[in-house]
Amino acid sequence: MNNFRTAFYTSLLIALISSAAQAQSRTWVSGVGDDVNPCSRTAPCKTFAGAIAKTAVGGEIDCLDSGGFGTVIITKSITIDGTGVLGSILAALSTGININLNNPADAAKTVRLRGLSINGVGTGINGINFMSAGFVSIEDCVIDGFTANGINVDTGTVFVRKTTIRNNKIAGITARSASKVGLADVALVFNDIATQGSSIQSIANVYLFGNRR
Repeated sequence: MNNFRTAFYTSLLIALISSAAQAQSRTWVSGVGDDVNPCSRTAPCKTFAGAIAKTAVGGEIDCLDSGGFGTVIITKSITIDGTGVLGSILAALSTGININLNNPADAAKTVRLRGLSINGVGTGINGINFMSAGFVSIEDCVIDGFTANGINVDTGTVFVRKTTIRNNKIAGITARSASKVGLADVALVFNDIATQGSSIQSIANVYLFGNRR
């Protein structure tokens, strides 16, 4: 009986520690991290996908150092920030960041992406694909080399600032009718089409060069 009780409380303690580790307000990734880690500053994760599972709704993932941190699916309000280092996503044959904010308990439905390099290496699908209503802010990013769109917005509100979008085969930005997109200090270069769709409503200091249509 004592052995059973000890095992039970040990399992409960492990579960509580694991639950706490999965709900940190700030987590960290590193080029030499490991996704089995708790994603703390002293024990960072390896990928954005590994860190997002351990980050609370409304929390933030930061890059400790330069690295390739992998593609990620975002289903809750969060910030991913690579400012100050090379926070890279290599997305061959896939989409760099999928955003689908479908949790009714997440009232904010807000995603912030800062300081990221998202590279499709000529075979990726979309750089950033936003599929659900909510708010996305994209700042100080480079999105390059996708077979579809640099940014694809099905529905929701997206603001893009100080970002370069280039070498994408369908369009730099596609904004469908249920969306609203604002651009400030954005460079759209060498895409087949700079932008398509009637939902780009606010434009300031947008630089267009070398787009084919």
